[in-house]
Amino acid sequence: MTQSPDFDELIDRTGTHSAKWDAMESIYGVSAEDGIAMWVADMDFRPPACVQQALEGMAQHGVYGYWGDNTAYHDAIVWWMKHRHNWVIDPEWIFTTHGLVNGTAMCVDTWTDPGDGVMLMTPVYHAFARVVRSNGRRVVECPLKLVDGQYQMDFDLWDGLIDDRTKMLILCSPHNPGGRVWTTQELRDVAAFAKKHDLVLVSDEIHHDLVLPGAQHTAFPVACPDHPVVMLTATTKTFNIAGCHSGNVIIRDLKLRKSFGAKMAALGISPNSFGLAMATAAYSPEGATWVDALVAYLDENRRIFDAAVNALPGLKSMPMQATYLAWVDFSGTGMAPEEFTRRVEQGAKIAANHGDTFGLGGETFMRFNIATPRARIHDAVARLQAAFADLQ
Repeated sequence: MTQSPDFDELIDRTGTHSAKWDAMESIYGVSAEDGIAMWVADMDFRPPACVQQALEGMAQHGVYGYWGDNTAYHDAIVWWMKHRHNWVIDPEWIFTTHGLVNGTAMCVDTWTDPGDGVMLMTPVYHAFARVVRSNGRRVVECPLKLVDGQYQMDFDLWDGLIDDRTKMLILCSPHNPGGRVWTTQELRDVAAFAKKHDLVLVSDEIHHDLVLPGAQHTAFPVACPDHPVVMLTATTKTFNIAGCHSGNVIIRDLKLRKSFGAKMAALGISPNSFGLAMATAAYSPEGATWVDALVAYLDENRRIFDAAVNALPGLKSMPMQATYLAWVDFSGTGMAPEEFTRRVEQGAKIAANHGDTFGLGGETFMRFNIATPRARIHDAVARLQAAFADLQ
């Protein structure tokens, strides 16, 4: 019998080389001793027992040589995508990269040249812009439209922002930081836009397992089966194993697959055995049961956090359909970003991501990671209420 996960357990992550907890003082001025880390997108939960057992089995064996037969690993991915996402894939479509930031960078390197533009729907995950610029390409920022408190796509506006040297579109689905789950029609509109402008379409779906009740995610190839797409998926966000740096680049289109395979060969990329073992264990019925429990827990954290934040005059938490990242708008306070950021960091002693790092449209926002034990959520909202008490 599988033991139920204890998401309420407070695990001390300080001093464990945790970027989220050990680096927050140097970056945000918030000490881990009396502060709360709500920035880096990893969870303060242990992964399912099956993942831990896979690692313990490797440690017990004690020999860490080159990984051999990938059949079980590929079968696990195929099983997960079919049973959790209604998406039938072939093992030959799967490439394994060192995480999806690495996978994104390789996509940029494969299908664009220095000086080319890469379209991002902003505000969006900040690592996209970082790897685009680091590769000597241009970020083409195409702002999302804020309608009734949620993001919508604005293709009419974007038509005028695309130039002849824009070669790629990176889609974030579900959206980070806004938590939007795009509809099937929206995905089809993205496909039409990419075709119209002759853009290589890369769909980062790393949060596709973390869809909250009331929303339904559709994998891009399911929504648009005839459109060539480069799919980025991973176990890392779903199971809180980001440190294994393992991601999947899944490509059905033969032409795109050959060019990406050539780039993998040219760079000598091969996967980490620990990442393969963890992914194989996670993509299983036991892993699925754990994810279902996790999503229910995150949904209650969302309810508590949003209710408290939305009760503060001038603050608005965007309705979250997926992810565990609350996107809070402070524009209603009339405060400059420096002021509301100071209150969050120095008043509430919470380390949260600054909205402007996500690109155009993020300037009045901050992103809060709610994937943490519920007692910490209650503590965080109490701190925010105190930091903005003069507005109440």
